[in-house]
Amino acid sequence: MANKTVKVQLVRSPIGCQPKHRLSVKGLGLTKMNQVRELEDTPAVRGMINKVNYLVRVIEE
Repeated sequence: MANKTVKVQLVRSPIGCQPKHRLSVKGLGLTKMNQVRELEDTPAVRGMINKVNYLVRVIEE
């Protein structure tokens, strides 16, 4: 069984957000606007995405 991945794109700036939310964006590996990262689909990654769902977009393929 292949490892599932999820693509995440940063669509809003974390400037002015809560420090914990900024750390979640950094933990996802997103540093620049419109940057896309392909991450392993784990519960930890899904939790970080849910915490900052107003900053990121999940790209479905």
